Amino acid sequence: MSEADTSGRMSWAELCADSRYRQRWVALDDVKYDGGSPVDGEVVDADTDLAALCARVQSVENRSCAILFCDDKASGIRRVNVSSGT
Repeated sequence: MSEADTSGRMSWAELCADSRYRQRWVALDDVKYDGGSPVDGEVVDADTDLAALCARVQSVENRSCAILFCDDKASGIRRVNVSSGT
């Protein structure tokens, strides 16, 4: 079970300001980027435990998400790419 509720599509700035996601790994679907930085995406799941989050995302068929670490620092976006499907 995720440690944070999902909230649908949110901007990256909103995610980083929201205490439900700050300092957590966030799985996003349909992420839009500008110059390599995330602009917004649909929140799928979030967790402080990267391995647990990846396992949940991989268990859902035909789901491809970007997993980003959400913090309040402007630099140093950390990413993990996870894909599953047949």
